[in-house]
Amino acid sequence: MSEANRRAALLVATLASFIFPFMGGAANVAVPSMGAEFRASAGALHWIVTAFIVVSAMGALPFGRLADIVGRRRTFLVGTAVLGTGTLLCVPAVSLPMLIAARAMQGLGAAILAGTAPAILVSVFPPQERGRALGIQTAAVYTGLAAGPVLGGLLTHWFGWRSVFLFSLVATELTWWTARTRLVGEWAEARGERFDGVGAALCAAAVGLLASGVALLRAWSGAPWLAAGGGAALALFLAHESRTRQPIFDVGLLWRNRMFALSNLAALISYAATFAATYLLSLYLQVARGLSAQEAGGLLLAAPVVQAALSPVAGRLSDRVAPRFVASAGMAACAVALGGLALVGRTTPLPLVVGVMTILGAGFAFFSSPNTNAVMSSVERRMYGVAAAALGTVRQIGMTLSMALVTVVLTLHLGTAPVSPALADPLVAGMHVAFAIFALLCLAGVPASLARGRPDR
Repeated sequence: MSEANRRAALLVATLASFIFPFMGGAANVAVPSMGAEFRASAGALHWIVTAFIVVSAMGALPFGRLADIVGRRRTFLVGTAVLGTGTLLCVPAVSLPMLIAARAMQGLGAAILAGTAPAILVSVFPPQERGRALGIQTAAVYTGLAAGPVLGGLLTHWFGWRSVFLFSLVATELTWWTARTRLVGEWAEARGERFDGVGAALCAAAVGLLASGVALLRAWSGAPWLAAGGGAALALFLAHESRTRQPIFDVGLLWRNRMFALSNLAALISYAATFAATYLLSLYLQVARGLSAQEAGGLLLAAPVVQAALSPVAGRLSDRVAPRFVASAGMAACAVALGGLALVGRTTPLPLVVGVMTILGAGFAFFSSPNTNAVMSSVERRMYGVAAAALGTVRQIGMTLSMALVTVVLTLHLGTAPVSPALADPLVAGMHVAFAIFALLCLAGVPASLARGRPDR
């Protein structure tokens, strides 16, 4: 594989990895402006975020498998085009349902891309260089996380919320053009194999119902029934896949391939334990410490900035040292930081809080790209798309579980009253409980991370 093609693959994957977190963070900042224009309730506005998350989680595994069969570059181009179309449709939206539908289309594009960007990288780079490439890609994710709220706030303030999607559209089209003109190859090692339509439908139903049920746990009384339906669909999916010769997902990987199974379990634990930390700290800084949204946002940049800076270092290190050791050390650092946040009070010096957040960012940087390297190195080339999509699905489930846990804990401490400075003390008490649970989760994940062993392809 030529050096020019490797650079093109890295650029394409980096751009794609920047777009998603940037779009999410920028759109979250713009949600109040959308609500004011459409005069929508908080429950209705919830769907602007939920529609994207649920649809992107539903399609990741089926499209990852399809990419292995028809070609990863071709699938990437289609996914970028769908994402761009959904982003374009957000701009002229004249009603909330129209905007939600456009966001769902963005989620479909994200689902198509979830398994292709990392799969293209590991298809192009040799094993001894994958960690470095995945580290740079991971750094792009955290750059998007850091830039999204800041740039999204500026765009919304000066040009309105639609400008957020216009900026995202430009980045999406640049990604499509780069892949179309500079990336050479298809990487379809599973070409000729059958696509399991029944398995794809069951997978989408299971993940969609589970994700919707958990995401809407606090907003809708029928959410537990959705989650229960998702559990039933998941059982049907696993039973069907275990009997299918060429399944969407080889269920046997979960017990035959220890490195694949435990690396995904480690990812699930890590995202479940860390994703909601920013949300909790945002509430803490604004409600318990009286900071403005802008001041809180500035302090919250500490973790993603450190993650973006250290992810390439961690990736390169995982090329030289077994990824399980690097990732496990990162998870242990996250456990220490989360335990520290469980002790933060209303009078804790803010520099100390930022210092603990920095440790959390460093820990996650040393976990994320080495863990991705471990997952992608544990399977055959014909399964790169499925492996990347499985990791993406696990990541989405972990994020959803993290927010669900926080929702339950805060509801137990605050009830249904709106969050306000008058409830600062129960808010901090609930935050302590949530961070303590997260710290224990991370601590429990360290042995699982260490036990994964060497790649077993």
